[in-house]
This record gives sequence, structure tokens and C-alpha cells, in this order.
Amino acid sequence: MKAVVFTEYGLPDVLELKEVEKPVPKDNEVLIKIYAASINSWDWELLRGTPYPNRLMFGLFKPSKISILGCDIAGRVEAVGENVKQFRPSDEVFGDISQVGWGGFAEYVCASENALTLKPASMTFEQAAAIPQAAVLALQGLRLGKIQSGQKILINGASGGAGSFAIQLAKWFGAEVTGVDRTNKLESMYSLGADHVIDFTTEDFTKNGQCYDLILDMMAQRSYFDYKRALSPEGNFVMVGGSMSLATLLLMMNRFTSKVSGKKMLLLLHKPDTTDLDFLKKLFEDVKVKSVIDKLYPLAEVADAMRYFGEGQAKGKVVITIQEDS
Repeated sequence: MKAVVFTEYGLPDVLELKEVEKPVPKDNEVLIKIYAASINSWDWELLRGTPYPNRLMFGLFKPSKISILGCDIAGRVEAVGENVKQFRPSDEVFGDISQVGWGGFAEYVCASENALTLKPASMTFEQAAAIPQAAVLALQGLRLGKIQSGQKILINGASGGAGSFAIQLAKWFGAEVTGVDRTNKLESMYSLGADHVIDFTTEDFTKNGQCYDLILDMMAQRSYFDYKRALSPEGNFVMVGGSMSLATLLLMMNRFTSKVSGKKMLLLLHKPDTTDLDFLKKLFEDVKVKSVIDKLYPLAEVADAMRYFGEGQAKGKVVITIQEDS
């Protein structure tokens, strides 16, 4: 089969399209013919070998545990292991396989049945591949922040993969939403339902005098005290992604901060969850949430797709398509 392989950390140039051995499912696994996969920040970070603590898990000097990136997939079951109960050949499935081996930028992958759920007939493979990690991150972040109807919430990085789902979900929960991103993404945030938008290149939302009941940050880089200042009394800050130093500080300081000021500074530790995925699937079927896909790239152009993703210009998700006749 064809797969995009990397054997060293670096820029997208290290990615190579190669012929590799087609995997065989273990007893609790299914073999999936992949029709679409999407890029997440975890793919970018693993490719680059950053942040450096990740190398303790994946290989100190080169990637020794994973050779094929891609954790959000959608495809059709081709074969099942003898202990598989949930799926059978020809079932259309999707899911986040980051906890069971990665390998989505390929024509086939084996994954545990527990990482997958059935794809609705109304959902294309591309739409399905855009959902698993990004939408679940958004949902879990909003739930961790105790979102409630009528709250004023701010989403930083609101036009990216997880951010585009966060706007839609926050509006479904009944919140008043302010989206923050760069200049060329303001209209995109409005189109997803944001009530207000901020261009971070011209305005710092932590210094404009506004306070929010919940701040959900997809790319947190500001100081602990900047975020705390922008929260209303008893407001919650949830970090989904961003600075490792801030993440460490949040883990250390949250209990103290909440006791002193009533404000909570929280770090989301994402865990793939098919129950959450089924919840999101229902919202998609009810036309409450949609996949926002910025660009589609074929498997042979994964390096170009990763390069575009790394520029930070994408509005929504970047999706890799694998042709059915490949």
C-alpha cells in the first residue's frame, strides 16, 4: 500500500510517499481502507519533534514509535479481527486513532474497534475525517469550562480546526461568543455564528477592558495573569493548546487561584471518546454543527498540506483524500 512516511523530525520536506506493507488486524482490531484523513496540531508537533517532552514518548532523536502520521480518519472496514464485536466488513467508520497507533496518512490502517464509530450516510468521508479530534477537543473544552446559556465566552484561535467547532458548539449551548483570530479569518468566524470578532493583530483581548465568563484558548501564549485579568468573577479559563510553560503553570497554580479569586485556570487533557463523537454525530445529522474544510489534498501531496497547515492560514480543517480506486 502507499503511505506517507517520516523517519526524522523536521519540516514537511522529510515526509515521503512510499510503498509499505499492508497491515493485518489483530484480534481486537479492524482493517480500514481510508478514504479521508485530516491534519491536527498533534501531527504538526510530532513532525517537528516539539514540544521536546513529546520526544520522551515518541523517540528522543528520531521518531521511533510512529512512522506514519495522521490520527483522524474516515473509511470503510475491509476486515475484522476474530474478537471484534461492533463492526463488520463494509461498515463505514471514522474516529481518532491517536491512542492506538496513528497511521492515517496511508491507504489502509488497523485500529482498535474502541476508537471508532459508525459514519452516518449523510456525512461524506471528508466531513467525517474533519471531526474526531478537533470537534471533541472543542466539546470537552467547553464542558470543562462549565459553559452555560447566556454566558459571555471568548474563543482564541476560533477559525482553526477546533476553534471552528467551538464557535458552533458554544452557540448551540446558548452562549454569546467572541471569536479571536487573524485579519483574513474575521468573516469566517462571523459565518460560523460568532456574535463578535477580534483581530489579534490589532487588538489584545486581555487588555481591552472586556471580561468573559469563559475563555477557551486553542493557542495560549499570553501570560497567566493576562488571562486571569480578562475573566469575570468566578470565570473559567481553559487552555486547549499552546505554550508548554503556561500548561505547567496551570497545573501548579489552579487550586490556589480558584481559592483566592474564584477564577479557575484549567488545562484540557484531551482523551479520544467515542461517546462524545456519537454526540457530535447527532448534532451533525440535526444540522446544528458542520465540518469546515479549508482545503483538500491528495495523499501524494501530504507534505504540501502540512506546509500549508503550518503557516496557520487555514480556516477550519485541512483534509487528505485517498481515492477509492487507489
